[in-house]
Amino acid sequence: MAKVIKHQYFFAHPVATVWEYLTKSELMAQWLMKNDFEPVLGHVFQFRTGGVPNLNFDGIFYCKVLEIDPLKKLVYSWNCGPGKGQINLESVVTWELEPKENGTEVFLDHRGFERAENLDMYHGLMHGWLEKFQKIEKLLNPVSNGHTNA
Repeated sequence: MAKVIKHQYFFAHPVATVWEYLTKSELMAQWLMKNDFEPVLGHVFQFRTGGVPNLNFDGIFYCKVLEIDPLKKLVYSWNCGPGKGQINLESVVTWELEPKENGTEVFLDHRGFERAENLDMYHGLMHGWLEKFQKIEKLLNPVSNGHTNA
């Protein structure tokens, strides 16, 4: 049975600001991973991090922009495997942004965890995506010496 990761997170910032963190390569590198992302339909890109052998993961996510509706929706494939061109996880990440009076509601849907061998990656990403939302929050709201820089 396929597993789906769904998260919702509120940022007290305008949609345009949050969108930048989801679509600008240099900002994505600060909260997610090194990448060669471009917000262009059909663009093939990678996220790179350290390999995790016990997850059968070589450290590279092979991705492609599948859908982009500026300031509203971003969809990309998120595939990975043990290396040497072998892929054992084919999944899709969908980001949707909804403007609110005092900020932006962000919805994440990550699906495609269909194989038993994907369960460890599923569990890691279930928690991992929440940590990524918190990293974005910290980047948007830097605090120094206990005071918010606003």
